[in-house]
Amino acid sequence: MNTKFSFQMFAMDAKSLKKFFLYSFVAFMVAFMIVSVNIAYPKLMQSFDGKIRDYMFLIRGTIPPKDDVVIVDIDEKSLSKLGQWPWSRNKLGQILQNLSQSEASAIGFDIVFAEEDQSSPKKVLDELHIDSSKVLDYDAYFNKVIANTPTILGYQFELEDKDFTRHDSVDIPAIFIEKNKLQGEDKLINAKGTILNHQSLQESAYSSGFFNNIPDDGGVVRSVPLIIRYDDQIYPSISLEIVRASLGIEKVFINYSELGVDNIQLGDFHIPTDRYGRLVVNYKGGSKTFKYISAYDIYSNNFDPNLIKGKIILIGTSAAGLLDLRATPFESVSPGVEVHATAIDNIINSEFLSQPNWVDGANLLIVFALAFFVVWLTTYTPFWFNPIALVITLGVYIGANYYILFYEGIILDAFIPILTISIASLVATFLDYLFEVRKEAIMKKKFSSKVSKEVMEQLLKNPDSEAFVAMEKEVTIMFSDVRNFTNISESMPNAKMLITFLNEYMTPMTEIIIKYRGTVDKFIGDAIMAYWNAPGEVEDHPTQAVIATMEQLHAIDALNERIKKDSRFHNTILMCEKMGVEPLSVGMGLNTGVVIAGEMGSNQRSDYTVIGDPVNLAARSESLCKYYNSKCNITQFTKERLTQKFIFRFLDLVTVKGKSEPIEIWQVIDYDRDESLHKLYDVSRQELDEELESYHHGIELYKQAKFSEALDIFRVLEAREHKTNKAIYKIYIERCEHYIAEPPIDFNGVFKHTTKG
Repeated sequence: MNTKFSFQMFAMDAKSLKKFFLYSFVAFMVAFMIVSVNIAYPKLMQSFDGKIRDYMFLIRGTIPPKDDVVIVDIDEKSLSKLGQWPWSRNKLGQILQNLSQSEASAIGFDIVFAEEDQSSPKKVLDELHIDSSKVLDYDAYFNKVIANTPTILGYQFELEDKDFTRHDSVDIPAIFIEKNKLQGEDKLINAKGTILNHQSLQESAYSSGFFNNIPDDGGVVRSVPLIIRYDDQIYPSISLEIVRASLGIEKVFINYSELGVDNIQLGDFHIPTDRYGRLVVNYKGGSKTFKYISAYDIYSNNFDPNLIKGKIILIGTSAAGLLDLRATPFESVSPGVEVHATAIDNIINSEFLSQPNWVDGANLLIVFALAFFVVWLTTYTPFWFNPIALVITLGVYIGANYYILFYEGIILDAFIPILTISIASLVATFLDYLFEVRKEAIMKKKFSSKVSKEVMEQLLKNPDSEAFVAMEKEVTIMFSDVRNFTNISESMPNAKMLITFLNEYMTPMTEIIIKYRGTVDKFIGDAIMAYWNAPGEVEDHPTQAVIATMEQLHAIDALNERIKKDSRFHNTILMCEKMGVEPLSVGMGLNTGVVIAGEMGSNQRSDYTVIGDPVNLAARSESLCKYYNSKCNITQFTKERLTQKFIFRFLDLVTVKGKSEPIEIWQVIDYDRDESLHKLYDVSRQELDEELESYHHGIELYKQAKFSEALDIFRVLEAREHKTNKAIYKIYIERCEHYIAEPPIDFNGVFKHTTKG
């Protein structure tokens, strides 16, 4: 008895141990794979990581900065009062004089003055060869003010080789000392050229600093270079140089680790940077977080000097026309000068976000620890608890990352651990899924978004049926396509908004198709392909398909009204108004016939679909909507099978590209109900009946080769103010005129389409 009991316990332990090692191996492989992807595509991972941190900044919200930095703003008001930019240098000199008299601690220009002032009276008179000795030289005046005020000029480095790149350099009254730098290793950004202030101005200033802001791959400025190497010399950013000059420090130490730059030392200030000498900006908020004073108010001396006294002043612009706007975590458009202001504020208040040398190892350890924890948690808890465990784990890690970022000032990876948690949870859930959830869940996942609930339930009752085996089956196929989609695409600000727009359209259309027991086969860009009577049986499928099509057309009216009120699609709405069209307009084509239906594809991937000539004919019917100016075309094969009344217009007897047998194409105008007409056409039922009666009489005359009589009818119809088709009468007028001029020998009423549309 005891032996048997011991054997059973041993067997259970062995089984548990096997499961433990299996899932541990899975956890290891998940972590290894994610680390490998991170190594292979670091910029991609960093881009996602940056976006997550941006959201954390938004969640944290605005933190009022200290009042050490004030921005003198060349704003719209200043441009209105002092004239368009660039201003004459005497105006800028007056601004500097007023700031200096108010005892500003330091003044930095987020502007480069590459040329002398062409508006200076002396410059103008000299060009006219007139004595200029008694007029004011704006440049000389401005240079003198620069020399006698605590002003730090700004300039820019060229980071890529360009035609006509200048290679001048500037003198910086500071000594840069690199400590512990490995021989041959250089992680600093290396510049290729310069865009400097003109020589006499540059020589007048005490010092200057570059104001390059280098966005991440996503276009957001999340870090700023504090130092750049150029011609084997190190140069400071304007933020670093202003702080250095304010502190009166001559020597700047650049401390290296084995990974690159570790920190920059200004006296007692240790500024943590990344290995490239960049400071991760600890943003305080969005635009206008710092104190702004209009440049015009400084110029006209209309300000409180106490706002300036002892402060660091940055002169920049928020005017959109001057194009010094940057994307930050808080908003997509923010004055570039505020980035420099934030960097200065971070430095002088030691409010840093940093990535110490040990962070890389910690990130690696976190990935493996999370992978094992999540896999074990998912495996050893009930299946229903898996999504709860995932949400809790994600929440705990994101909360911990947020706390460490803003309360400890340490930047740990966010995206990679989140990806690890998600993938580990999905993989572990999938393993459970394979063993615990079988055919029913597979079927639901595959068909819940493509077929009606009744069809899905029918298939679930008998998952081993031959419903998916390739077979001949009569179906009704529908193709729909959005008109003017190229123009719509071009009007969208980005791909994300285009997808949002498409989803606004695709979602209700799909719901209607499924409501009437149709199956969505695929989305082809802006087009939808669907069919009825496969894989499950749908009684009276031609009628169900046409009803679904009519309901889609009616639903588009309401959808257009909603789109017009949605500010996200402002550009698209303006484009449509200019073109005189609705935001959404579609053409739909239907055909009924016997096709091959079943699972098709490869061993690795397959899908249930239908193929055959009836599918092609449905697609051709849809494409002919453009030619005949109709919203819904059906073939004779569908029309003959309808059991409900609709309002029809005969369009043509045609042979389409690739087919030799003539086919009747009909326009479905609407349901055969008076109350529905106003939704699609601005006519009464009586007007519509009169129009169609006259039109079909003309068609009969046309088929009998009585072209002159038919022409008279079509011309009268074309002259009508309100008509339900703006192209069909012109088409038959042109044909009648042609046949009157060149009578056909053996006319059979068939028109041959040689193209798909």
